Amino acid sequence: MKKRNLHLGLFGLALMGLTTSCSEDFVNDGGNNNESGNETAFVVAATLGEANKLLKSDVLNGGTISAYDNGRVTDLGTTWIFYKDQYLYRLVYNQGNAGLSSSYQMTAGGSIEERDYTYEIPRFTANGIYDNYIITSSTGDLNSSYADENGYLPKGFLFSYLDVEKETLRTNSETIFSENYLGNGEYVTLAGYVQAGSKVFTAPIPMGLSQYGVKANNGEYVIYPELVKTESGGSASSAYVEGELQWTQHPNEAYVAIYNNIDFTNPKLIKTDKISYACGRYRSQYYQSIWAADNGDIYVFSPSYAKTMTASVQQTTLPAGVVRINAGTEEFDADYYCNLEEQTNGKSFLRCWHIAEDYFLMLMYDRPLTETGFVATELAVFQGSTKKLTYVSGIPSADVLSGFGNTPHVEDGKVYVSIATTDADQPAIYEVDPTTAVATKGLVVESDAVTAVGKLSYRN
Repeated sequence: MKKRNLHLGLFGLALMGLTTSCSEDFVNDGGNNNESGNETAFVVAATLGEANKLLKSDVLNGGTISAYDNGRVTDLGTTWIFYKDQYLYRLVYNQGNAGLSSSYQMTAGGSIEERDYTYEIPRFTANGIYDNYIITSSTGDLNSSYADENGYLPKGFLFSYLDVEKETLRTNSETIFSENYLGNGEYVTLAGYVQAGSKVFTAPIPMGLSQYGVKANNGEYVIYPELVKTESGGSASSAYVEGELQWTQHPNEAYVAIYNNIDFTNPKLIKTDKISYACGRYRSQYYQSIWAADNGDIYVFSPSYAKTMTASVQQTTLPAGVVRINAGTEEFDADYYCNLEEQTNGKSFLRCWHIAEDYFLMLMYDRPLTETGFVATELAVFQGSTKKLTYVSGIPSADVLSGFGNTPHVEDGKVYVSIATTDADQPAIYEVDPTTAVATKGLVVESDAVTAVGKLSYRN
């Protein structure tokens, strides 16, 4: 099969060449129906050793499938995205030549096949879907032509657009600054994308003052000069350089940006002081915590992660909470607010996902963010209209839990999430009913770990 590789440079598009390879890495042990001929199936991405396997199942609420001598072999992925039930995208965080991203579809005979094109997607910290596009984004230094008199580089956005139908990849052709995005001098990154009609709602997350921002307008944006770094240090996502002010000086507020299209220019900004910035955080990833309910209301969740900051002036005093933008409006509902910590004994959450109607799945921390050693070990269901949060029963206890899958699947109003434990050899898919907040163990997956679950159907 001929494979075509698309490679992108910063803020531009370049077709670097064609590569040819044979991709016949599907094996089947004749066991659990990975080649049953069904043109619609649930698909599980499971790791086994150094490989990933795409496995098929007719059901999620029971049975067993195996990654041993079975399934479509793929490279590992950073993020798995099911585009409706049409395509599955394996995205690779491409830093340091991490590898190629690819996509998959169901054939008329019920096989999972890799599509023609592979992609070198630039580094990304957030992703989402808009119409026919999968969008990834990050914030980074612009090129030297934008340097100030000190040689400091301003920050800008890098957007990648994967057209799922045309199998094309491009980045934003125009430079889009992320400096002074909120009017306070700080640069931002974006966390998650919600489409409402032709508009895009996203959460800008303030990151502090870059070297460029510290010096801008003779330092007028520096509120706490003692926080400006006097030397470089840190590591990985917490690395910093001399002359910057790391993390926000404004932890007690949150913004939502509203764009008229996916060019991401000229946003309308709305602000609330009821919650801190709206995203879950883990290392360099900024998890989406802005979601639309089925009726079009947009719920904005904040875990109040700024409670973990070292400097007291950068710590939020606001609890983890929820605000709402009513359907068809572009303002926060002045009458809507929910203090989540009042229902959790002060505990917050790492991630959340929309399930159905106005129910949301929450991945909860085991202790408050003001304590050390917090880890995400519990699930809860939040209903927007009632503001009620209910912990999920029926999942393994924290003392044997070893991890949750990153990509749940919603089917007929239920949500399916993979859970691995230390007392079982194999991870399993659990069905969670949001109306009862009860989980039931379902499909067992013989593998090392399950990273995603979804559905694919053949499209004629």
